[in-house]
Amino acid sequence: MSTSARTALRPYLPEDAAVAAAIFVAAVEQLTADDYSEEQQEAWASAADDDAKFAARLAGQLTLIATLQGVPVGFASLKGADHIDMLFVHPDYVGRGVGATLIDALEKLAGARGTLILTVDASDNAAEFFAKRGYVAKQRNTVSINGEWLANTTMTKSLADAAAPGASS
Repeated sequence: MSTSARTALRPYLPEDAAVAAAIFVAAVEQLTADDYSEEQQEAWASAADDDAKFAARLAGQLTLIATLQGVPVGFASLKGADHIDMLFVHPDYVGRGVGATLIDALEKLAGARGTLILTVDASDNAAEFFAKRGYVAKQRNTVSINGEWLANTTMTKSLADAAAPGASS
């Protein structure tokens, strides 16, 4: 067996809703404790409580599922042409390049569609990940979710340079 499995990507399918929700909840509950209170985490994770609504959110966007050896381990979604809505990796697979593979794919897809600037409202625990990938903080936000206030940062990245002919990533 190979020592390092390669992350594969595929389009989101309706039957992925439950596993995507489980990845989302696990990531929020296990990866955000340094930045958000338990009450904030519970409110945030509750976005997956309504199965149909969560599934419709993912189905209504360009959503990719990341797999390792056929097992879904993360997902990311592009809302409209230029906004990364969700990017979550199961805690057991963080640090293995899954998030980077997902973001690279969304950037390429958005760039191919003519998007010049990509935006994301990055959670406090994800801001460093995006910053390392060339995203620049533009403004701090506070959003209310189920009665809890959570902070995030709107970040942007210019795709114009990456879309230039001969550009390498």
